[in-house]
Amino acid sequence: MTTLSRLIELTGGELRPSSAADLSVTSATLDSSQVEPGGLFCGVPGTRTHGAAYAAGSGATAVLTDAEGATIIAEKDPELPVLIVDDVRRWMGEVSAEIYGYPSARMTIIGITGTSGKTTTSYLVEKALMKHFSVGIIGTTGTRINGKPIPTKLTTPEAPTMQALLARMESEGVSHVVMEVSSHALALGRVRGIDFDVAAFTNLSQDHLDFHPTMEEYFETKATLFSGEYGRPIPVICVDDEWGQRLAREGTDELSYALATDASAASSVSDASARLWQADSVTVQQTGEQDIHVLRTSSLSEDDTSDFTYRISLAGSFNVANSLIALACVDALGDDPDWVGTTEQIAEGIADVQVPGRMQAVNEGQDFLAVVDYAHKPGAVAGVVGTLADYMPNPQGRICMVLGAGGNRDHDKRPKMGYEAARVAHAVIVTDDNPRDEVPAEIRAQVLEGARLAASERKDTEVLVEEISDRADAIRRAVEWAQPEDAIVIAGKGHEKGQLVAGVMHDFDDVDVLSAALQERVAGMGDRS
Repeated sequence: MTTLSRLIELTGGELRPSSAADLSVTSATLDSSQVEPGGLFCGVPGTRTHGAAYAAGSGATAVLTDAEGATIIAEKDPELPVLIVDDVRRWMGEVSAEIYGYPSARMTIIGITGTSGKTTTSYLVEKALMKHFSVGIIGTTGTRINGKPIPTKLTTPEAPTMQALLARMESEGVSHVVMEVSSHALALGRVRGIDFDVAAFTNLSQDHLDFHPTMEEYFETKATLFSGEYGRPIPVICVDDEWGQRLAREGTDELSYALATDASAASSVSDASARLWQADSVTVQQTGEQDIHVLRTSSLSEDDTSDFTYRISLAGSFNVANSLIALACVDALGDDPDWVGTTEQIAEGIADVQVPGRMQAVNEGQDFLAVVDYAHKPGAVAGVVGTLADYMPNPQGRICMVLGAGGNRDHDKRPKMGYEAARVAHAVIVTDDNPRDEVPAEIRAQVLEGARLAASERKDTEVLVEEISDRADAIRRAVEWAQPEDAIVIAGKGHEKGQLVAGVMHDFDDVDVLSAALQERVAGMGDRS
């Protein structure tokens, strides 16, 4: 148990009344409805209401809040002990870690940050580690302990929930945790109190500029994972873009990894990282599988040069990078006394891995390719449609993309998403994604603007651009459009099981809807034969 006097020591905060210093707290939460006996409630300033307004009557033993929150509590429940700090989010993670006994210190923690690829990379790391260890994962597709789902709401849960999850994982015997670390998590203190052993960076492209005003600020937030604030993790950095190259050059860790999928990216950081892995050739099989040959060099020893080849079942150049990052993350654990795998053995563990909602093929016996993907950013849309163009079995095959854009998010990326889709695809059907609290038609109009611009610039073909508000109808339209050896991709929602419209979550699964539409089409073709 942790006493309030210990939390005063930790934070330098002020306790009112001071006579409550010997009280003990055994849990922490941001949700007043989830306060347990002996619980600490964290009252955080909100956009509309200060969280401290919900402290009275919550049953909390004490409250962690700021001066404004303390004033609110004093008016409603003057007897309730309050620990006052200057920045609740700054201290909430450390306080929660203290209460739960710093579970991350006794497990191996791998954190993965970046705009795209976090989920696929973490999924690959999870699968590779599960061959040898008890593994927990926290990310976009949910929280799992040894493959068993644990309900959570956020990509990176709030700090009290995060520390409680880590404590639960430790109690259930987990030795290794793989975690997606979003920019929101870093900015809002959700991963404070965690000591990372490995920190990976995938890439950086436009996203969350509703939260981060500039790309520079977005980058700086991501870079804090490597700054020493979260332990001394071994850096694993993909240097395929300028942001990764900058991060690698700014780092000083003698154990760092730099990963590249082309020679120019590799040469840009050849003297900046201890270990450099370059995917120097990729052979694509007719099945879509990829054989990747990697050159490894090291500044630690002139003789430390080697190569290896591995296979993945995931299509796309971006998955070459994702798999390379995953292998390096696991390889970085090589000094772990329990580690039993060579890089080649690690690679065998990811050869057949498929990731839900990430270039997920849906096959109901149709004579064209149908894919569901989570792409919801301009760079990701470009990557997916470009991958399909590269992998079409018949070069004359056409591509149709169904996409929308999420509401209450960065507006600037919407026309760019439409533009990237129509720049390559032969048909673009703009529909609703998760409109949230925005007017759906206004979101679609922004996506359509970019799609129509790209279509007007195309000289090689005429691009069909349509607007269909109902997402299920849009998916059915794409299925109707497709001819033999074409490809359709349903983009934006991936693994998600719901569609958020005007504050209401409706059941919706792109894979299920696409599967049903394909079955209907195949059955119809059978009826005509």
